[in-house]
Amino acid sequence: MTVEQRPLRADARRNREALVAAAREVFGAKGVDAPLDEIARRAEVAIGTLYNRFPTRADLVEAAFLPTLEEGRAVLEEALACEDPWAGFVLFLERSVLMQVSDRGFTEVCSRTFDPASALEKAKQANGSRMNRIISRAQEAGALRKDFRGPDLAIVYAAATATPDWRRALGIVLDGLRAR
Repeated sequence: MTVEQRPLRADARRNREALVAAAREVFGAKGVDAPLDEIARRAEVAIGTLYNRFPTRADLVEAAFLPTLEEGRAVLEEALACEDPWAGFVLFLERSVLMQVSDRGFTEVCSRTFDPASALEKAKQANGSRMNRIISRAQEAGALRKDFRGPDLAIVYAAATATPDWRRALGIVLDGLRAR
């Protein structure tokens, strides 16, 4: 058994869990470029402990947001399972916009590119493929404009998250995306 495979001691596991929880809070409020010393303080560990557990910021970001991307995958799967492709498209947008307006760090993770070999980027790419299938299904059903593409989601997110009343803004955007 290598050092990497050895289970963490109870105190080391608690420190790791506290760091990930603190990173979710701090990154969620301030974005993924928030100071790491603030995360260590909130986790009540030394900065050296943070760097021992997470040698790079990217390692900490991945530990903090991979579970959120997995939650996003579940939303995408639920949207793909909807019998009505338009209802699936709407469900996907409502849930993903809610995730973004409530978590600045998640919004930044979604809009940035990470190391292609990282689990974070692989999860984002897999979710992107699911998003494209949701879009294609809605278009094939004649419900979504034919000229809408995956990269246009950035416009949808920007418009919907630009106001505190994101549900109203998303409704306006969805009205414009409906096929005529």
